Amino acid sequence: MSYTFSKIVNSDFEGAVSHVKDELKKEGFGVISEIDIKDTLKKKIDVDFRKYVILGACNPVFAHKALSAEDEIGTMLPCNVIVQESEAGKVKVSAIDPVASMMAVKNDGLGDIATQVREKLKLVINNL
Repeated sequence: MSYTFSKIVNSDFEGAVSHVKDELKKEGFGVISEIDIKDTLKKKIDVDFRKYVILGACNPVFAHKALSAEDEIGTMLPCNVIVQESEAGKVKVSAIDPVASMMAVKNDGLGDIATQVREKLKLVINNL
């Protein structure tokens, strides 16, 4: 089982990041963190890296349900969505598959929540 679903988008990098944020918002997610890997690696260890951003996406309704069902599930939140530029200049967007990540947690109450979040994240990727 793959742990992500992805799509190559026909956009420049900055446009793709903006479009992903818009699509996340349409599905009830807020971006609560944004990590610019290229910038961070340059500042911390003076390494040049391709454009790569990690967006921490959170749907508060589903986060509340998951936290209520499993008190330590916060270690696996938020749902990460990445936007990265390939060497060929193409832009790829990938989202975590919450069903795959929840397989590590032995709690039947999380299955329905993860499935619903998966469907919302798939819509985000498909609508890009």
